[in-house]
Amino acid sequence: MKRGALLTATLAAFITPFMGSSINIALPTLGNELSMDAVKLGWVATAYLLTAAMFLVPIGKLSDIYGRKRIFAGGILLYSAASLMAALAPSGNWLIGARIVQGAGGAMIFGTRIAILTSVFSPKERGKVLGINIAAVYMGLSLGPFIGGLLTQHLGWRSLFLVNVGLGGAAAVLTFWKLRGEWREAREDKFDLGGALIYSASLVALMVGFSRLPRSMGFWLILLSLAGGTLFVRRELRIPIPVLDMALFRGNPAFAFSNLAALINYSATFAVTFLLSLYLQYNHGFSPQRAGFVLVAQPLVMVLFSPLAGRLSDRIEPRRIASVGMAFTTIGLILMAFIGEGTRLPWIVLSLVVVGFGFALFSSPNTNAIMSSVEKKSYGVASAMVATMRMVGQMFSMGIAMLLFAVFIGNVRITARNLPAFLLSMRWAFILFGVLCFGGIFASLARGDMGRDGEADA
Repeated sequence: MKRGALLTATLAAFITPFMGSSINIALPTLGNELSMDAVKLGWVATAYLLTAAMFLVPIGKLSDIYGRKRIFAGGILLYSAASLMAALAPSGNWLIGARIVQGAGGAMIFGTRIAILTSVFSPKERGKVLGINIAAVYMGLSLGPFIGGLLTQHLGWRSLFLVNVGLGGAAAVLTFWKLRGEWREAREDKFDLGGALIYSASLVALMVGFSRLPRSMGFWLILLSLAGGTLFVRRELRIPIPVLDMALFRGNPAFAFSNLAALINYSATFAVTFLLSLYLQYNHGFSPQRAGFVLVAQPLVMVLFSPLAGRLSDRIEPRRIASVGMAFTTIGLILMAFIGEGTRLPWIVLSLVVVGFGFALFSSPNTNAIMSSVEKKSYGVASAMVATMRMVGQMFSMGIAMLLFAVFIGNVRITARNLPAFLLSMRWAFILFGVLCFGGIFASLARGDMGRDGEADA
């Protein structure tokens, strides 16, 4: 039972980051074939993140009510079907549409994967298991650039999505064969559809508004999202069975600050691969395969150290390990801010290694702290919040990159003519990411220590 759950969840954890990191390598090739400018290329990643983020928390609650295996299996099937749609895309808009459907399937996977593991394994085993599972995420990130570059160069970018169809099929077989149980601790609850709609609409307005800055529409959408968020919080505090229990945040600093730290960390790091992929191919003239070989340095370090960090978090206070990790990530981002037109590869690889080491120390202990701070009936929602912070953070990270592209480059394709503007936007992105991550160290430290039974000390 335990081994089957770990195997199934680990394969699912591999698939989506593999897709995300491999598609980053293919963006220049894909953009040329489908005639997509720099901002529209950003939407290939952003469309997925936006859809996944808006569905995660509602799906987490649905999984607590109707069964985590049921939602998880449906997500794998939907994700695989959307991968086939993307492989057949005749235009950029079709591809973005397929990525939207992929995002819905991804939300169903992310909203349940960690909850299933937390339901199956005891608190004493949790850090180790989460470390293994998160290492699979980083394995996907590691192999994505290398295999993605290889496939793009020799078989074309469409082959990336076809590989995901095969991986999704394998995950579906494992789910129905090895995963036994439904885990419905909140089966008596009713689903708050109105709250879910307000939450999703507010989050979409925030993320789309952020991507539209500095235009006036961006500011109006952000204001609309803040109004919707206020309405959502007031509603959730008033109704007996909310889609997101605000008590998880009030009086629970481990849950609140761990989620905040995760949001900051992903906001500061996700666009690194996106920016450096473009940099290596446009500035250094690397092939997709060679660029992927360089970028593999960061996730490879994550794979090596994530299981160790997870095991350490079972014995040492998670906030200490995670905070040290955030500090290393800050140092790595500062190193990246010095990357310019003539920067040599050793500096780039060193920066990626430092960021990867910091991320490995942060992620597993932080996830362990979040899942150990809630009751069993809230595992689905807590798992969804972990994924939501990741998705929203990734969206913010891409939003910052796209905003800087809009300011320094404009809605045009990246060429040798505007390469200096691209390099300037990339440098400012790394400076902003470094400052943001430095602030995240204090959010990580503020969460408080965990008790021996896994509950947070207030």
